[in-house]
Amino acid sequence: MRILFLITILSIFLIANEIKPTLTIYTYDSFTSPWGPAPKIKQAFEKDNNCTLKFIGISSSIGALRKIQLEGKKTKADILLGLDTSIAEVAKDTNLFIEHTLNITNLNLPIKYEDNIFVPFDYSYFAFVYNENNLKNIPHSFEDLINMPKNFKIVIQDPRSSTAGLGLLLWIKSIYGENASNYWKQLSPYILTITKGWSESYGLFLKGEADMVLSYTTSPAYHIIEENLTNIKASSFKNGHYGQIEVAAILKSSKQKVLAKKFLSFMHTKTFADIIPTSNWVYPVTNISNELKNPFKNLYKPSHMILTNGKIVQQNRKDIINEWLNAIQK
Repeated sequence: MRILFLITILSIFLIANEIKPTLTIYTYDSFTSPWGPAPKIKQAFEKDNNCTLKFIGISSSIGALRKIQLEGKKTKADILLGLDTSIAEVAKDTNLFIEHTLNITNLNLPIKYEDNIFVPFDYSYFAFVYNENNLKNIPHSFEDLINMPKNFKIVIQDPRSSTAGLGLLLWIKSIYGENASNYWKQLSPYILTITKGWSESYGLFLKGEADMVLSYTTSPAYHIIEENLTNIKASSFKNGHYGQIEVAAILKSSKQKVLAKKFLSFMHTKTFADIIPTSNWVYPVTNISNELKNPFKNLYKPSHMILTNGKIVQQNRKDIINEWLNAIQK
């Protein structure tokens, strides 16, 4: 009788676990890392929704989109998280995503944002980050960059695989227009290497391989909060700073659409907002707790966000990338 009772209890436990829904999210690898937002987000969302939240990290969000495209209707992804507004229009053309029903007009963003498919969850500004202990002559414009000593080196990301890399192309294009190709030719000798994603390039910078790395104005917050170091800085550029708003969307093929919609709503809660700043090291799109505001208050924050309309990016992305490739290869 006792054995039968134990078997019954075990069966109930197994059945309960079998019927617990799993929500799968494809995103970039730094988001899913042990120090990234995913572990805390997973814990909080599972607690409130009696589900299993599964994050799958790819080298970049663009890589995650490509993985979904290759998998087609057989993809395990319910949500794609981590694209930004510069590449979201390209993702829309795949016709793989459904419309959301959230009100996103009153979010805490530096610019007006409206979209019926992609929902924003955080933002920051691109910047060149440096170690003030190692670099004394700080460039404060793109012109300054190409007038640095010949041994000065930067690390950037590939625009074909990285949203940050694409952001730099759009940043330079927004400033130099038709002269962007000429600028890239002048900048090319200062580029140590071009990495596939942000993690690799930032790692090279931290190892001292390069003087500056393309990152974010909010990147120094990590070193301040986690390492109690204030020597990592983001250079303020007179030309202004290009912005990045990261977004998420639900796959048409998802079998967990109700749960997926709950997750998109969860991205705008105080719980999510308090996780993002000290794990993804950017600003959430809703207000954070007072205790988290102080380190971010002291960071350099541009007065406005440069951001090219996504539809314009979609129409010109291939040409801009080809222009860049031709310039740096000559």
